[in-house]
Parts: sequence; structure tokens; C-alpha cells
Amino acid sequence: QVKEYEKELWDGLNNPSKVNENVLGEDDVKIIKSEQGYLLEITVPRADLSKRPIYLKGTPQGNTYVRHAEGDYKCKNDEIRRMYAEANLSECPLDSRILEGYTIEDDIDRQSFEEYRKLFSTQHPTHPWAPLSDIEFLRKFGGYRKDRRTGEEGLTLAGILMFGKLSSITDVDCCPQYFPDYREYNGSGENERWSDRVYCDGTWEANLFQFYRRVYNKLAASLPKPFALKDGTRIEDSPMHIALREAFVNCLIHCDYTIDANIIVESYRNKYVFTNPGSLLIPLSQYYSGGESKCRNKSLQKMFMLIGKAEKAGSGADKIIKGWKSSNYRNPDIEEKTNKVVLTMPLESILSEGVLSTLKGIYGEEVVSIENEKLLVLAACASDGYTSNYRIQLVLEKHPSDIRQLLKTMCQEGYLISSGIGKGTTYSLNKYYLSQKGFGAHAEVSSTTGEVVSYSNTEPAIHISNMGSSLQNMDSSAQNVDSSSSKVGSSDPRTKIKRGKANPAQLQRMILDVCQDDYKTIEEIAQRVGRGIKYLKNSFISKMVGDGLLDRKYPEIPTHPDQRYKAHHFNNENVEPTLF
Repeated sequence: QVKEYEKELWDGLNNPSKVNENVLGEDDVKIIKSEQGYLLEITVPRADLSKRPIYLKGTPQGNTYVRHAEGDYKCKNDEIRRMYAEANLSECPLDSRILEGYTIEDDIDRQSFEEYRKLFSTQHPTHPWAPLSDIEFLRKFGGYRKDRRTGEEGLTLAGILMFGKLSSITDVDCCPQYFPDYREYNGSGENERWSDRVYCDGTWEANLFQFYRRVYNKLAASLPKPFALKDGTRIEDSPMHIALREAFVNCLIHCDYTIDANIIVESYRNKYVFTNPGSLLIPLSQYYSGGESKCRNKSLQKMFMLIGKAEKAGSGADKIIKGWKSSNYRNPDIEEKTNKVVLTMPLESILSEGVLSTLKGIYGEEVVSIENEKLLVLAACASDGYTSNYRIQLVLEKHPSDIRQLLKTMCQEGYLISSGIGKGTTYSLNKYYLSQKGFGAHAEVSSTTGEVVSYSNTEPAIHISNMGSSLQNMDSSAQNVDSSSSKVGSSDPRTKIKRGKANPAQLQRMILDVCQDDYKTIEEIAQRVGRGIKYLKNSFISKMVGDGLLDRKYPEIPTHPDQRYKAHHFNNENVEPTLF
């Protein structure tokens, strides 16, 4: 039957009347064996820019879809047009567009342009471009261009964005939605009011060059000052400063300035958040691994690079990740949302006192004495709520196969519990490590995948007060299920819970654990607890929201495409689920 499904899949993928382009290779479709039978595992790769959009039924309008959270949504016509424009980025970057009627005299901010030229001359005192005229100087890095096919010439979008007057930038023929915004917060809460702000308030020419100069110093002020000497001179630029600068510049040069959304840079005590309109032009895996990159605005990238504020294509992400790793900070996290990309750079050590305290509470004081690699894996898992082979590659300089073996060993030793299969396997902390160890319980681990197949039921019972009769009934029925499955005559009479057959109360507890500290999508929840999205949505999530156990991120829009869920925290101790 699985073979039939596989043939049906390939027949459809290679039928132009079904789909315009097949982006799957042979290695993306595999038949794998599980405990329940055989599965067809399909890895859907991100389509290369040159092949987008991917659409059905022979026409892109009305037949192109984009993935948001757990749903697929039809693309609007302007989204499809942007895909076609980005497919030609290598030949015609978005910021190379010539702006008709714009002139250096009327539309360039002279102060910004002169400050840039001075910085350039300082960086490159003998460079042959330094003495060129204004137009020729702009032409060298794409601020001014001539179209050889049409003969049209003039200032480009890049030139105006970098050096233009605000009124010229926000003109209807340029970027009327342009609005860079920096917000600084004294605390760590996202709902508090900003304490400092830099935005287009009309008191300064808010082009990208001036925005960068005003904001970067504010961002860097939050970092610890390094003390290093080179040739007797103190060096102020640490790997963290380089990473921060790269993240900021990337936010500006990878932005899609055709989208009606803002560039937002936020500084909290415990993190930086960079948000820019647009989408990633490369897969996430390629972003984290570095190497070849694609830039939406190549002229802007060149302008920042020439004054030492940006790296060559492909190395920016490397600098960001290595800079943060150098100080043992939690890994930067990049996320694609609807028409925007969000990069979060935590200012929290992966081995902070809070993380170590959590690990000691789960594994005992001796956890700090285990092998350093294992401790870093546990710390990463505690910081992010879960981990995977891919995420550990950002923490340890090890080959994926070596990391796979390490995670398998940690499952066998009881430190971690795995869920999922293949590339989708995730790992979470075994919160019952001490109780299992104390009662002599052990985990049974698959010798091939390293997954926990079963473990002794030494989990504490869940006592719920005033949480509604439905939950009490769940807990009661769960206890009946446990008692009916006990093995008679076993040397250890405690029940063994088979993976995939947790009772409703246990599954409910797992969902609450996953959503304890942050809002999670239903996909993230399903991946963590090893259950299907539809099953959770129909049998658990809605009911838990109705019973007050989960809070929606967007309570007024239950079907919001980016809907997420978080465990409700009760102020009254008598109504909070308590683990004993």
C-alpha cells in the first residue's frame, strides 16, 4: 500500500497539469518502518528562488499557497508578483530600480552623503573611488545606474534609501510605507512601554545610514565591553559586537521594502529582536550552516560593506552564531512569520544560574559534574524547552552522526526522552529522572533510533483541585487504565506505559509542560508530545482552552493563522495543578 502511495505521489509531482515544478528529489521520499507498520516519509524542501512560485492546475493566480502555522493559505496576487520579482534577484536586485525624476540636488541628504564619503576615505585612504564625482561615486556601488537596454539612468532605490531625504523616501514613487523604528525597554516584558525610541519623527533625515548610526551605539551599549590588546591598543570590537552589528545590518539589507510593514529593532535587558518585512531567501538550515547566501538588496549590502559594517555574502549568519556562541549565550533564533522575518538574540547564558538551577532540580547536584558536552545539551534543552540534532549542531562542533550517537546515549542513560522519528525527532528533559533512579526504574530504548520505547511508570500522580469535573474524570479513568494493564508476577509490579499509549491525563500534563513558559503553535505541541495535529486540536486543545488550562495568544481570533497556546498560570494555589 505504501508503495502505491509513493507511485501516486511521483506521478502527480511529474504531471505539469498537477503542479508546475517538482522540487523533490529521490532522497526526499523514503519508506520507513515504525512500530505500527510502514510510513511514507516525505521531506518537502524549500523551493529555490528561481523556481518560485510553485502552483497547481496550470495557473498561479488562486492556486499558489503559503504555509502559516498549521494551515495553508492562498497567496494574494501581490505576494505572487513578489515571488516572480525575487526569482530574478540574481539579475535584477530589488534595490537596483531606477527612480524616475529623482536628483542628487533635490532628493539626497547632503550631510548623510558627505559623512558616508568621509567614512569611506578613512577606511580606504588610497582607494581610486575616493576622489570621484558624486554621481560616479554613487555609480560604483549601485546608488546611481544606467539601464543599457532602455538608456534610462538615475538614482536607484538603494541610493535614496541609504542617503535620501525622508520626504523623498516616503514619496509614492519610492517607499511610501518606509518606517524604521528602534525601541528600547528597561525590562524584559514585551508588553511594557518603551523607555527610548528612535523613529521617523520629522526632526532628522531618517535614511538607513542615519538610522544605523543613531541606533547601533545604543544597541552596543548593552553588551559587556571586551578588554583585549592588539599591538598595545585596546580592541573594542568583540565577537559579540561583530555579531550584533551583522544582525542589525542584515535586518536592513534583507528587508523587502515593497511590503507595507515596518523595520523594528528592539532592545530588552535579556534579548535583542530584529524584525524586517519579507521572507527568508534561503532555507533555515542553510542560514545556520552559513556558506552561500542570497541578498535581496545587493547595492545596500555593498554600501555597508565598503565602510566595514557588513560581511561578504554568506558569512553574516556565521558571524552572528559564532559571536553569540563565544560568550555561551543561548543560540540566536530566526523565525519566519507572515510577511516578516524575526531574529531573536538572547542575552542569557546557556549555562546561566537559572538554567543550572533547573537542571539541578531535575537531575540532582551532581549534574554539573557530568561530561561538558552532555551538560551543554541539557542546558540547551532547558533553555529552549526541547532540542534536536539540528539545534545541537549550533552548540557543539560535532558531526550530525556524532550528535545522533550522543543523544541516543543520553536517552539510554535516562537524561532525555525522545519523540518523533527520523529527521523530526526531538528531545526533552526527563523530568522524572530522580524518581526513576530512586525507584530503580529504567528506560527501554530502541537500539536503532535511540528513542524511548517504554519506561517504568514511576511518574507521580496528578492531583487537580477545582479544575472542573471533566479533568478529574480524565484522571480517574487514567488510573483505571493504569491498574488494568499491570503485569502479574513481575518482579516490578509497577505499570509500564508504552510510548504512544499515554492516558489522557498524562498527555494533558505533557501539553501543559510544553506550553509552560512560552506560547507554542499546535505544530510545536504535536511534535513535542508525539501526537497528530488534528487529534490534539479535536480532542485536547479546544477543551483545555475551554477549561482554562491553556490561553490563546490571540483570544479574540481563534482561527488566527499564527495562533499559539500557553499554559494558564493561576494566582490561587488551590486551583493550580500540583505534581507530587
